[in-house]
Amino acid sequence: MDFEMVMQELEALGKERIKRTYISNGAHEPLFGVATGAMKPLAKKIKKNQPLAEQLYATGNYDAMYFAGIIADPMAMTEADFDRWMDAAYFYMLSDYVVAVTLSETDIAQVVADKWIASGEELRMSAGWSCYCWLLGNRPDAEFSASKIESMLDQVENTIQDSPDRTKSAMNNFIYTVAISYVPLHEKAVETAKAVGPVEIRRGTKKSSILLASENIQKELDRGKLGFKRKYVRC
Repeated sequence: MDFEMVMQELEALGKERIKRTYISNGAHEPLFGVATGAMKPLAKKIKKNQPLAEQLYATGNYDAMYFAGIIADPMAMTEADFDRWMDAAYFYMLSDYVVAVTLSETDIAQVVADKWIASGEELRMSAGWSCYCWLLGNRPDAEFSASKIESMLDQVENTIQDSPDRTKSAMNNFIYTVAISYVPLHEKAVETAKAVGPVEIRRGTKKSSILLASENIQKELDRGKLGFKRKYVRC
């Protein structure tokens, strides 16, 4: 399928209700409002296609950008490519659920994510922390340095309350992910969650959200999820 055909297919799958939901979360025009699950049959037809992914991502259309992440070939992308994608990721559903997810399937994931975390830019930091969540939730514990992850937990404890809102959310998720998916530092992450306590996320004109990693961790422990790893990161 070529670019024009894919755009026509995506437009046909669009729903006004879903479009409104995406806009309420930070998306803006152009977009069609395609449910992520509705993209799966199309993705199966195309499989990986990096040139097509690049064309779609460059449109600025939210649905096309999201679909680009599904069909991208992460191993064909360089650090410069990921930085370019991040430059165009204008809200968290792109930074954390498209760019960070795609990055997590590469060999350069930790190197790039570390740079983004240190960038001081809200969405880059958010994507960096989110990338680690995707990594820890999928890859074997042995692939990570325990001392490095421990240091990152300390960084979260010391800086989360003063960080930008989207970064706060990703950091909070990092604590939770370490506690559930990275067994060597389970206890440390549980203690970090208690020390951090409630995290307030401001949402513009909407009521603020309060995140509490310790509660979410306990819920997953009660379900016997300690050590949980996803089989796949991308859909």
